[in-house]
Amino acid sequence: MTTGTRAAPERLDPALLKLAGILVTGALAPLLDSTIVNVAIGRLGRDLHAPVAEIQWVITAYLLALAMAIPLTGWAEGRFGGRRVWLFALGLFLLGSVLCGLAWDIGSLIAFRVLQGAGGGLMTPVMQTLLMRAAGGRRIGRLMAAISMPALVGPILGPVVGGLVVGHAGWRWIFYVNAPICALALVLAWRGLPRTPPRGGTRPDVTGMALLSPALAAIIYGLSEANRGFGRTCVLAPLGAGTLLLAAFTVHALRTPSEPAIDLRLFRRRRFAAAATLLFLSGLSLYGAMLLLPLYYQQVRGHGVVAAGLLLAPQGLGSLLVRTRLGALTDRIGPRPVVLAGLAVTVLGTLAYAEAGPHTSEWLLGAALVVRGAGLGGVTLAVMTAAYQGLGPDEIPHASSATRVIVQVGGSFGAAVLAVVLQHQTSGGAAASTAYGHAFWWSLAFTALAFPPALLLGRTGPPHVSG
Repeated sequence: MTTGTRAAPERLDPALLKLAGILVTGALAPLLDSTIVNVAIGRLGRDLHAPVAEIQWVITAYLLALAMAIPLTGWAEGRFGGRRVWLFALGLFLLGSVLCGLAWDIGSLIAFRVLQGAGGGLMTPVMQTLLMRAAGGRRIGRLMAAISMPALVGPILGPVVGGLVVGHAGWRWIFYVNAPICALALVLAWRGLPRTPPRGGTRPDVTGMALLSPALAAIIYGLSEANRGFGRTCVLAPLGAGTLLLAAFTVHALRTPSEPAIDLRLFRRRRFAAAATLLFLSGLSLYGAMLLLPLYYQQVRGHGVVAAGLLLAPQGLGSLLVRTRLGALTDRIGPRPVVLAGLAVTVLGTLAYAEAGPHTSEWLLGAALVVRGAGLGGVTLAVMTAAYQGLGPDEIPHASSATRVIVQVGGSFGAAVLAVVLQHQTSGGAAASTAYGHAFWWSLAFTALAFPPALLLGRTGPPHVSG
């Protein structure tokens, strides 16, 4: 870390904060939407007279479209510029939301969720690319702390808003609530986002996209079906096909003389490879527990949807309390000590749930959630900071797409494994509290696996982005 970086002022540049605020406003919509829809899936099934197997496609179709859109972002940002792609993604998500609210049956709702997913898949990588380029490699930790707000607020507000909408309004308002957020974000982006010139001569990697997008869709679909059992054809066939397509993409990306959809040469950098591994493992721990925790409060503690959502709020509060300080600390001492400390704190916070019984104090569990949220917040923030260390401007879009893919697949894998663990325990006759305790021990094991790659991260503050 250079002396100039150490002497940099603590405050982020006002122009950069303004840019972050504009982008974060738009990013809040898909995060809030996902949580609300997950809460309301039972109401949707009843109102649309759809069986569980069919209504689950409201979630699955969104995830598949999101996964298939991610590989397009690097090329699209280079070809059309970040501002245009951001406006298009926001507009597509808004259109999909309104059409979902107007859907006339389950088939049309699933189709319109594909539009939503495509818009959401473009948004996060483009947001990260625009911000990392604007930051120029300076104070990335503080910037990550600033843009992490939607990821923290969404899980806190989503169950509450979802529960209120489900309880007091029709199912269509589950989707209409996105409209004012998207409209505001569009106005802010139109007026405030700088016009970024496209990079000349950028050609789409058609072969790479034709391999990678269906590969991700097949893998995520297979994982979403894993609750039926990992040995079933509906799981093994898409997982096998997706793995083969992913292997073919890897060979293509490393051999093509032109710019690939995602540049896998980034993984030759020790820090990026370590950060990618940690993002996958944090996806296992974070998204897997996002499946476990609300179900635990409903099935073991006997709470309703809204009450369970409120009881999960301490985890977001823990992340909010530490994010600013940890962002500055990551810039000062580097990501490795922050990640190691965050992993230890996450283990401590999760341990209470692994050992909890049906009568364990909810005050104790709430305090454990604050601790767990602080640990996970620190890990995610520091790892994302490490992922961008030393990257050139042309490498940033590839890093944004790659990190988003890794988190998405890691989250799907974690949710699938823990769902199978729960199902195996309950089908074997275990009590609900015992089954969830066993699943939380699996979540702890995923967290423990992250310690070795964390040692490969930098100890000192990050250098400037090159170029």
